[in-house]
Amino acid sequence: MAAGAPLIPRTGIGIDVHGYGLAADELYLAGLYWPGEIGLSGHSDGDPVAHAAADALFSAAGVGDLGTHFGTDRPEYAGASGVTLLAEAARIVRAAGFEIGNIAVQFVANRPKFGPRRAEAEAALSAAAGAPVSVSATTSDGLGFTGKGEGIAAIATALVYLAPAG
Repeated sequence: MAAGAPLIPRTGIGIDVHGYGLAADELYLAGLYWPGEIGLSGHSDGDPVAHAAADALFSAAGVGDLGTHFGTDRPEYAGASGVTLLAEAARIVRAAGFEIGNIAVQFVANRPKFGPRRAEAEAALSAAAGAPVSVSATTSDGLGFTGKGEGIAAIATALVYLAPAG
């Protein structure tokens, strides 16, 4: 990049959805373990917040998507934690020449009660990404997949910019 050239940000969007699994499954959401909650089905730990964040990074950098890098054809990622996938996504994005500005994620679910653990979740995800990650939660007023308690959806945006040369 030429000296003095403006840093032009790029934005990306990631969406991830997982249905509830068996009552014996453990819930991992926003990089945290939620004892006593029914887990989500998935190739990895089924954490839609971490997965949407990773997908938003890939989208912003134009380097594929979650399936490209961690798909079901990659057995080494079976059961992997969402924070592991987010950390690897951040590494891939940085290797492509980008720095991460921030990631914002909102998930839609009836449970678990997120507010009391928001700071803990944001700290775990921010540490994995090496950049600020904010997380918010909402319900869908009983409507649709999430409102019927069938699973959790997450939508994320990410901002990246070309890393300065040097």
